[in-house]
Amino acid sequence: MDELIKKSRLLIISLLIIILDQLSKTVVVHYLQMGESTTVLGNFFRLTYVLNPGGVFGSKLGSQNFYTLVSVLALVVTSWFFFKTRGKETWLRIGLCVVLGGAVGNLIDRLRFGEVVDFLDFDFFNINLPPVKVLFFNFPGFYLDRWPVFNLADSFVLIGIVLIIVHLLISAKSASRSS
Repeated sequence: MDELIKKSRLLIISLLIIILDQLSKTVVVHYLQMGESTTVLGNFFRLTYVLNPGGVFGSKLGSQNFYTLVSVLALVVTSWFFFKTRGKETWLRIGLCVVLGGAVGNLIDRLRFGEVVDFLDFDFFNINLPPVKVLFFNFPGFYLDRWPVFNLADSFVLIGIVLIIVHLLISAKSASRSS
């Protein structure tokens, strides 16, 4: 039993993330109505219950089946990298486990609801970029007063990606020093 726990301790990170993500979404679905928002820290941070049928930031590049398939593919690729790096590169594996936990959390939503439950809603300090022409390109203006609503799974995917990138940068720097 101890050997099994020792071998799977990193995957316990993924399991804890999945549980935390699903519990948080269950609380939101139970206590808030669709579209309802409640303040936590004034206007800066609110809990707003929305369903996201698309991808990151509500992008709609395909059907719900498309996003479910992409989620499954990401899960397979992340799992493959995790098992491929067994016994080495601990921080890379931790990053992969964190991504894995977040990806599974959102995949559970897609399979249960056909959409992802989002609820973390932050003010984003009113970014207002006017339209600009650079050389021959016209760039449209951009205005953002609130960050797109997201969930804990999204946060964990991002944190995992940052851990992976930091690991890769440190590894590359170490490799260049040793050669």
